[in-house]
Amino acid sequence: MVDPIAVGGEKKHDVGMPEKAQRRRFTAAYKLKVLDEAASCRAPGELGALLRREGLSSSHLAARRRGELAGLAVRRGPARRLPNPLIGRVAVLDRQLAAATKRAERAEAIVAVQKKIAALLGDPLPPSPPR
Repeated sequence: MVDPIAVGGEKKHDVGMPEKAQRRRFTAAYKLKVLDEAASCRAPGELGALLRREGLSSSHLAARRRGELAGLAVRRGPARRLPNPLIGRVAVLDRQLAAATKRAERAEAIVAVQKKIAALLGDPLPPSPPR
């Protein structure tokens, strides 16, 4: 016998069902197991009994006919974004640019020191041509 439950002052019977239904989720292993059982059904009414026992409809078996079984193990959701192959190349070029800039600044500092030494010795160097 079902025991009544008091909710908000009134008695309700517990029917063993949640108040809000949740969508069923089937694992790939479960789907494959049911599809294998369905494939082995030979007697009349055996397939219908299997579907009723599992709580499924015949549309659940249509995946085999449409060839969707290959995607059972694939996770649904947004597609993964592949990394841009140019990111690595850009990083290498950035490092090369930084090294070349550092060398150029060092060379300009050396030339400036040479000009000052030449000016102190009284033999000024000719001005460098503009770039």
